[in-house]
Amino acid sequence: MIDSDSKKQTVWQIIAAIPRGKVVTYGQLADMAGIPGQARWVGRLLSELPNGTALPWHRVVNASGRITNPNYLRQTNRLLAEGIVSDNRRVNLNRFQWRPGQEDRDTLTPNE
Repeated sequence: MIDSDSKKQTVWQIIAAIPRGKVVTYGQLADMAGIPGQARWVGRLLSELPNGTALPWHRVVNASGRITNPNYLRQTNRLLAEGIVSDNRRVNLNRFQWRPGQEDRDTLTPNE
């Protein structure tokens, strides 16, 4: 098991790697970070990011593509600026979800 600081660093690195115009889900992000089943923890971590962070936090949505951030208008506008459209606060995951190839996963997998 990796420690909390390592988990945070790994999550932040993956968020930084999400390509412009793509989104991931909280659960997907947790899986990619090697902490499956920790989607809520990931959400809590994102809620603690400081204002003005350079991380593209707006590229993370819930499992159904729904924008659940309390600042949903801000998130929606940031996504729209990247060409990601939402309908009724929901992003079409079939169209916009990032599905990294094996080469991407190899560079994102935490060292255990």
